[in-house]
Parts: sequence; C-alpha cells; structure tokens
Amino acid sequence: MNGLRHFLLALQFFTRVPVTGALARWVGYSPAMLRASAGHFPGIGWLVGGLGAAVFACVSIGFPGPAGALAAAVASTAATVLMTGAFHEDGLADLADGLGGSADRARALEIMKDSRIGAFGAIALVLVLGLKFALLAVLAGQGMRMAAIALVCAHVLSRLAPLYLIRALPYVGDQGASKAKPMAEAISLGAMAIGLLWALPALALLCLLPPGAEGIGRGLAALLLCALAACVMARLCWARLRGFTGDCLGATQQVCELAIYFALAWRA
Repeated sequence: MNGLRHFLLALQFFTRVPVTGALARWVGYSPAMLRASAGHFPGIGWLVGGLGAAVFACVSIGFPGPAGALAAAVASTAATVLMTGAFHEDGLADLADGLGGSADRARALEIMKDSRIGAFGAIALVLVLGLKFALLAVLAGQGMRMAAIALVCAHVLSRLAPLYLIRALPYVGDQGASKAKPMAEAISLGAMAIGLLWALPALALLCLLPPGAEGIGRGLAALLLCALAACVMARLCWARLRGFTGDCLGATQQVCELAIYFALAWRA
C-alpha cells in the first residue's frame, strides 16, 4: 500500500491529474514520501506516453500522409504537455535562460528562479519542440505502431535519467521555495531500483520492435544515447551550477526524450 501511495503522490506532483479529496487524504504527504515517490517517475511516463501515443494514433488515422504525421506529432505533444502542465518544458526554458544569461553561478541560479521566459529559454523550447515534431513525423513514416511505441518508451526511459542526477549531484536550488526541496537529499538505492523496474519493460518493448537484431540494436542505441545525454546534462549542471535544481531535472528529461527519438528515427 505504501508503494501505491508513493505512485499516487508522484502522479499528483508530476502531472495535472487530480488526486484530491478523500484519495489525497489517504495518500498523505511528507518530504520523505515525496523523495520515495521519485522512484515512480518512470511509471508516470507510462501514463503520459500512453496518452501521447493514443492521441498520435487517433490523429494519424484521420489525417494520413506526411502532413497528417506532422499534425499527429503536434497533437500528441500538446496532449502530454497539458497532462504534465508543461512541468519539464518549463524547467528546460529556465535552465537555458540561466546558463545562457550569465557565466556566474549565483547569477545563473537567480535568473532560473525568475518566472519570466527569456530569449535563451524561448529558443530552447522552439528548437526542442520543433525537433520532437520532426522526429515523430519521421518515426510515423516507419509505421504508426513504431511511432506510438517510441512515444511511450521515450517518456518512460527519459524519466529514469533525472533520478541519476538526484543521486549523483547535490541540490543547489532555493531550499525555502523550490518544489524540488524534498529531493535535496539523495534518493535511496531502493527508489532507484523501483525506477529501473518501471523502465525495463519499456527497454524490452523497444528491443522487440522490429523483431530480431535490428530491434535489439535500436533499443540499445536508444538506451545508450539516453544515458549519454543524461551524463552530458549532469556534467553541464556540475560544471556551471555545482549541483542540480528542479529545472535541471525537467531539462534532463526533455533532452533525454529527444535523444531517444533521434536514436529510433535514425536509419543506418
């Protein structure tokens, strides 16, 4: 039952899905519970990715052809953004504004706390969203089934990467105001194991589509590129900020999701 509470708390924290009333009272809340719920972050990816895949499939059926694939990519991305409240996209924009706005660590952290979006954040969002639309349209050209499964698996696996940052780096955000404050202490190995258990079926699914050596190669390439992107983000956050903030976690999810689409869309 504790596992279910932690999952529902993660659902409440990382999405706009309402967990209210008697259910919220049953779930409860404490900083320790929120820290433990981080292990279910990849599990939330199954729901977000599932919604995106369903929207993608519905739009693709109604609008066939390359233009329809692009429309499906935009609609599915919009659905996932609505479900998460642009939680991760906001982190990407804030991190881009902070790192692009100043080379000074303290000033960069100050800029990241500003709710207004700047030029660097806007450019980062346009580039990342544009690449998502394009790569999903490319994947649709390989079959709607391929695009739908890629969507689900990318949302799951990309949500495993931020757990690595929480485990590896110290928290440097505003201890008094940040939503990520309960994660200032490194999450446990048990929570990391739970996140891995959520992610393993997604990796297996990628390796089975298409069947055989090509599927295994694509699955491993997606995992490798996702891990490389996570390491680059961790290195960047350490070099510029000496740790992570909640914005770093959101940006890492976005970059790793994009890396998985790249690996799956690439045709050797």
